[in-house]
Amino acid sequence: MSKVTIWHNPRCSKSRATLAILNEAGVEPEIVAYKETPPSEADIRAALALLGIGARDLVRKGEAEYKALGLKDADEDTLVRAMAEHPGLIERPVVFANGKAAIGRPPEAVKAIL
Repeated sequence: MSKVTIWHNPRCSKSRATLAILNEAGVEPEIVAYKETPPSEADIRAALALLGIGARDLVRKGEAEYKALGLKDADEDTLVRAMAEHPGLIERPVVFANGKAAIGRPPEAVKAIL
C-alpha cells in the first residue's frame, strides 16, 4: 500500500473514528493537523480532483466563518481560497491513499480507498 495521509482534527469525533478505522486496518497514516498546518490552494484543488467533487462539497457550510465570509454564493476559486485561509471550513477528515481520496463521513467510507 502506498503512503496514507489523513487531514485530521483530533477534536472531531468523525476524524477520530476514521483514524481508528485506519489503525484497525493496520495503517499508520501520516497525520496532518490541517488546522495547524493548512493545505495550500493547490493542495485543496488536488484533493478536490481526487475526490471528484467541487469546492462547495468540501466546505463546511454550518461553520460561523462560512456565514461571516458570505460564502453562500461564492464561486469555486473563492471557496478554495477561503478553505486555504480558514482551514476550519474544510470538511473532515479527508484520507488519501493509493492515488485516491475519501471524506470520512461516514468514517467507514475510507475503507473503499485502502
